[in-house]
Amino acid sequence: MSKVTIYTKPFCPYCIRAVSLLEKKGVAFDEIEAAFDPAKKQEMMQRAGGRATFPQIFIGDQHIGGCDDMMALEARGELDPLLAA
Repeated sequence: MSKVTIYTKPFCPYCIRAVSLLEKKGVAFDEIEAAFDPAKKQEMMQRAGGRATFPQIFIGDQHIGGCDDMMALEARGELDPLLAA
């Protein structure tokens, strides 16, 4: 299973939704709260091509985007193969 990293901020409904889907799927993931840590937010933005919105989700080294992007992958049946790689 691929390593999943998700950059979040507290009380963000999109972050909560994304984390909930990963938990529902039984996926182990690293959650990095980056909203109030300038170094972690900068790291997230560098990895995400400058995107500063939350969450930002990575499967392995691949940036898949935010919550809506992950939900779209799920709806198309493309999320599970990425997670299994």
